[in-house]
Amino acid sequence: MSSDSSQKSDTGIFLIATGKAFNGMLLLAVACGALGLLNHDVQQEAEHWINYLRVDPDNRYVAAFLGKLGLVKDGDLKTLGSLAATYAVLFLVEGAGLFLRKRWAEYLTVIATASLIPLELYEIVRKCNLPKVLLLIVNVAILVYLVIRLRRERQER
Repeated sequence: MSSDSSQKSDTGIFLIATGKAFNGMLLLAVACGALGLLNHDVQQEAEHWINYLRVDPDNRYVAAFLGKLGLVKDGDLKTLGSLAATYAVLFLVEGAGLFLRKRWAEYLTVIATASLIPLELYEIVRKCNLPKVLLLIVNVAILVYLVIRLRRERQER
């Protein structure tokens, strides 16, 4: 493999690893936040922060948001926290493995990314919006890139 091809390959893996690590850390923060709100009045906590940040609590969007938070139960927080923690671990393992240039991490990323595409398609069919479509495009691009890369490496060996 030429050094130019190797450099391009390293950049692609680095970008995917960075994205996975970022998503993992973001989901870890969500998990900690959700689990940290267990046994608390979520609506009251949000009202505290809205007042602290000097956001208008009478704004219709803020009021609607606070109303929905009043419906959040501890079971919902446990589910959200558990799912976020599970995906955080997966993304952090993928990211770390890719940073360390481990082949198993490339396979894990292919399997995990491919397994989420049907869910993403379902969500787009259910309610289509730009962020969902962009997420699907990015994940398909990652999947195609890694599959091509793994096939090329296997043929070279």
